[in-house]
Amino acid sequence: MPMTHRRAVALMVLVTLLWSIAGVVARQLDTARSFEVTFWRSFFNALTLAVLLTALRGPAMWLGLARSGPMLWVSGCCWAVMYTAFMLAMTMTSVANVLITMAIGPLVTALFARFFLGQHLPSRTWWAIAVAGLGIAWMFGGDTGQGISLAGTLVASAVPFAASVNWTVLQRVGSAGKAGPDMLPAVLIGATLSALATLPLAWPLRASAHDLGLLGLLGSVQLALPCLLVVRLSRELPAPEIALLALLEVVFGVAWAWLWAGEQPSPEMLAGGLLVLGALVANEAAALRR
Repeated sequence: MPMTHRRAVALMVLVTLLWSIAGVVARQLDTARSFEVTFWRSFFNALTLAVLLTALRGPAMWLGLARSGPMLWVSGCCWAVMYTAFMLAMTMTSVANVLITMAIGPLVTALFARFFLGQHLPSRTWWAIAVAGLGIAWMFGGDTGQGISLAGTLVASAVPFAASVNWTVLQRVGSAGKAGPDMLPAVLIGATLSALATLPLAWPLRASAHDLGLLGLLGSVQLALPCLLVVRLSRELPAPEIALLALLEVVFGVAWAWLWAGEQPSPEMLAGGLLVLGALVANEAAALRR
């Protein structure tokens, strides 16, 4: 069913809010680390999606996967890269470096949408992308002097590039309406590929029962539900707008760490966060006025 732009934006904000709990939940883990966190999160993500999609689409969904077109598998591979590369980059370079690298996502998505979808973005969106990127750099710029790795930066850059390809593919399929393939199973494909890729690196598994409960929360609430919502929202919001709103995940993540983990944000983080929020609010307010 169609939805208003205002409702679509509100749901995208909810998506980023759910995505942003990863950091504060991961801080509560006892023994699971690095690739094991990625494996269990992807495993529980795939398990949740298998149950939800079977309930939504019926057993016929599984038979349809074999006959699905290349777009579904391209999107699935993009999801797998997004799930896996982020955690791998975290083990190779600083958190600040990863987040600043990911801030190029809206710009890359806007360029992809311009060249592959023929979208003409208003100047306000280009300005919002520039200001939001500056805000992310301001938030973490003081912490990038330590832990920088060229290899880690390259791995981190795979996340925004995979996301940009994914948003572009989803929007292209969504523009076809009912004639396009059902893209919800792509999230399940991505979770399964990520789990299979990280299992050898995560072995032997050491997660406690406490950790498994938290990782189940991450896989179901932090990944499965919001990722399904994003696929639906790709039919309502332009790909660059989705990528721009996704930057709220960083702002919300800092806020969660402040409220629940006792991590006091620096003045630079507060100023940069306000800059990001200001850019997003100004862009959406202008869109609503139009």
